[in-house]
Amino acid sequence: MTNEALQQLIGSWFPNPDAKKVSETLEVSKTEEGLEEQPKVEKPSNPSLLEFTEEGSQFLNVIVQPKHLHELMSQLKKNPETHFDYLFCLSGVDWGEELGVVYHLESTTHRHIIVVKVSTADRENPMLDSVYDIWATAEFHEREVFDFFGIIFTNHPNLKRLFLTEEWEGFPLRKDYVDEINMVIK
Repeated sequence: MTNEALQQLIGSWFPNPDAKKVSETLEVSKTEEGLEEQPKVEKPSNPSLLEFTEEGSQFLNVIVQPKHLHELMSQLKKNPETHFDYLFCLSGVDWGEELGVVYHLESTTHRHIIVVKVSTADRENPMLDSVYDIWATAEFHEREVFDFFGIIFTNHPNLKRLFLTEEWEGFPLRKDYVDEINMVIK
């Protein structure tokens, strides 16, 4: 399945209720004769609640809102046309303003790969749904992301630190993390 076909199929699962609404506004411009009103038609909004990009990559990238994450991931695995049965990478990311997770999925049946990105702007209490119930391998990866980024995965069966000690303070892979003792200064 091509990236375009994947995009159409996956986008159809989350239709944007506002996509059909194309508003017409008046644009007022100043001319030599005075003020002139002209109709300005706005572009229709994205037909899906998801965003898609390839970002110079050969893989389709899907950006999903946290509230739709678990539903999307479940559908990606269960749908026979996509059947993403292999979660081969789950990485935490600090994008500065937002914390997030990037998932790399592969369908061993259809031989296609997709990248799913989700983020939360709440740096004080970042929470995302666990996908452990969809891919068991996520248990270990989500614990690692929790340990280093502090992202809490709701419904995770055993969310605790994996590499760092329980008394460790902070999350060392966040951009705002400061460790005065172990800081390397060039």
